[in-house]
Amino acid sequence: MQVLIFLSALMYLFLMDSDMKEPSMTMRFTEYFAMAGIIFTVTTLLYFSINFTVKKFKG
Repeated sequence: MQVLIFLSALMYLFLMDSDMKEPSMTMRFTEYFAMAGIIFTVTTLLYFSINFTVKKFKG
């Protein structure tokens, strides 16, 4: 649950990065989905690498 709150706050801060000019709605959606994709990719890589390592050492 804490990870979900952290990721939500991170995405909020990424979107509200105080651009000098108001970004278009298309740019906001692009930033949001890019950030979601990056977080998903990093989370997936961490999960599967840790899971693989644990299974490998358990035998």
